[in-house]
Amino acid sequence: MRRSKLRIGSVTTVAALATGALALAPAASAVEPTTATVSADCGTYGSGEATLVATQNGTSATITLTSSAVTAPIDVPAGSVRSTLTLTRNGSGTTTFTGSSNPAMGAGDAVTTGPLSGTVTAGDVLEAQSLRFTVFGIITVTCTATSPQSPGPFVF
Repeated sequence: MRRSKLRIGSVTTVAALATGALALAPAASAVEPTTATVSADCGTYGSGEATLVATQNGTSATITLTSSAVTAPIDVPAGSVRSTLTLTRNGSGTTTFTGSSNPAMGAGDAVTTGPLSGTVTAGDVLEAQSLRFTVFGIITVTCTATSPQSPGPFVF
């Protein structure tokens, strides 16, 4: 009988601790909107609309950018594009998201770069300003936003 009470007491204690830990765990962070579009001018490489997809996990965030307005000039292996996305932070400063993550792209394919990683704080409002990416360390493309993000900036 004593063992049963001890086990029940142990199970109850473990359950209470688990519930307490869940209550104290930080809430999952979310970015709104998760998808936005922006028009950009990439000089001789093209211009048009780009789609940005953002995710957030605490103070870490990622943004992936895809644009059929700019196409790969040659076959590009996965992971060979170094990208820096500059965003306006809270209307005055800037922040950057960087990375060398891209899928393999054939010549003429829409350009995709990301996920690009950055750091955010609660309440940050970020809007795409420019993207600079370098392929094979020799071909550099700079794109500048020509319109505000739609439906609006990312709010973390």
